[in-house]
Amino acid sequence: MAGLRVDNPATGETVVEEEFLAAGRIPALMTRASAAARDWADADLDRRVDLCDAMLERFKADTDRITREITLQMGKPLAEAGAELRTMEHRARFMMEAAAAQLERYPLADQGDTRRFIDRVPVGVVLDIAAWNYPLLIAVNVVVPALLAGNAVILKHSSRTPLCGRAFERAFAEAGAPPGLVQAVTATHETSSSLIAHEEIGYVAFTGSVEGGREVSRAAAGRFIDIGLELGGKDAAYVRADADVEAAAAAIAEGAFYNAGQSCCAVERVYVDRRLYAGFLDALVEQAKLWTVGDPLLEGTKLGPMAKPGAAEAVGRQVEEAVAAGARLLAGGRPVQVEGRGRYFEATVLADTNHSMAVMTEESFAPVAALSAVDGDEEAVASVNDSRYGLTASIWTSDEKAAEALGHRLEVGTVFMNRCDHLDPALPWAGRKDSGVGLTMSHLGFDRMVRTRGFNLRRKA
Repeated sequence: MAGLRVDNPATGETVVEEEFLAAGRIPALMTRASAAARDWADADLDRRVDLCDAMLERFKADTDRITREITLQMGKPLAEAGAELRTMEHRARFMMEAAAAQLERYPLADQGDTRRFIDRVPVGVVLDIAAWNYPLLIAVNVVVPALLAGNAVILKHSSRTPLCGRAFERAFAEAGAPPGLVQAVTATHETSSSLIAHEEIGYVAFTGSVEGGREVSRAAAGRFIDIGLELGGKDAAYVRADADVEAAAAAIAEGAFYNAGQSCCAVERVYVDRRLYAGFLDALVEQAKLWTVGDPLLEGTKLGPMAKPGAAEAVGRQVEEAVAAGARLLAGGRPVQVEGRGRYFEATVLADTNHSMAVMTEESFAPVAALSAVDGDEEAVASVNDSRYGLTASIWTSDEKAAEALGHRLEVGTVFMNRCDHLDPALPWAGRKDSGVGLTMSHLGFDRMVRTRGFNLRRKA
C-alpha cells in the first residue's frame, strides 16, 4: 500500500512520510482499544481528570515541537499555532471542570420501596476523525470529553496533519494512559470506513467537508450508533446601520483572514446596510492591507499559505468568475508566492457580489470577504438564511435587543453580536443544514459520549 507524504505548503519540501494503516491491522487495533475501554470504564472520574491534566502538561512541555509541526504541516503562522495550543488547554480544562456535573448519577424520587436512578455509561470506543485546519482544537473537543466519560479513543487525524495525532497519542502515553486507551492512526478513506463499520466503535465524530460527512453517514448506516458531523460553513456578517464601522471592519477582517480563512466559521459573506456600504468598504480594504503573506515560521507573519495543493487556484477561479459576473475586486484576489515558493492567496475584498456567484454560495475556505449592500434587517435576514450552510452568523450593531431578535430568525447554530469566529467552550458548537448534525463543547458535549442506563431497584419481591 502506498504511503502518505505531507509537504510543507510554504516550501513544497517533505515534512513527514508515513504508512497508512493496513486493513489487516484493524482487528488488533480494536482489540487493544476495547480492552482499554473496559478497564477505563471502571476508573473513577478523579483518575480520568488527572490523566487529562497530565496530558496537558506534556503538551506544554513539548510546545516548541508541536507548534512547529503544525506550521510545517498546514502553514499556520507560528504565533497562531502557539495561540491554538493555549486555547486547547483552556477548552480541555473547561471540560474537566464540567465533567462531574454532567456525568454523575441522576437520582429520582423513591416509589415506595423502589429506588430509582439513571446512570450514564461509556459508549466504549470513540472514533475521532479530525480535520487539519485547527488540528489541536478540533481533536481536543472530542478526545478529552470521550476519555472523561470513560471511553477509549482512536484518533484518525487528517492526512494533512498526522503528526498532531501522534502528539496526542504520545502525550497521553507519557502522562500514564493505559496501553490502547488513546491510539492515533493514519488511514485512507476506505480504511476509515472499515473502522466506522467495526462493531466495537460506539460513537464517531467527524470534522470535515460535506461530502466527507456523507461518506461517514454511509459507512455508519445500519450500525445504530450516534455520529457527530461538523461540516462546512459559509458564515455571514450583517453590519447594521447603527454599527461602529471601523471596529466592525477590523474584527470582520480578522474573522475573514485569520488562519488564511481556513476555518469553517470564517466570515465569507458580509451584508452591509446601504447607508454604511461605501464607508465600510473603504475601512475593510484598509484592514486587508495589514494582512500580508509571509513565511509562517517568521515572527510577525499574519497570512500563511493555503494548506492543500490546488486550494489557492480554486479560490482564484471563484474570484475571477465573480468579477466577470459584475463584482468589483477591491483588494487581493491572486495566488502568490513568497521568494518563489509556496501556495499563498492574498487577503481579498470583493464588492457588489450576489447569490448567483459561487463566492457567495460555495465554501471558499480562503482569505476572501465578499460583500453586498442590503436595505435593512429584512433583506439581511433573508440573505443570511439563503444558504445551504448554517454554522454561525454575526450581527454588528449597538442595539442588543435588535441583535437578539434577529438572531432568533437566523438559521445557524451560533449567533454573535459584535464579534465573530469565536468559540466559547461553555456554549455548544453545532450547525444547521449542510453544516452538520450533533455538537461538541459545553456540558452538552458529553451527551453522545455516553448512553443512559435506568435502574429500578425494588427492595422486596
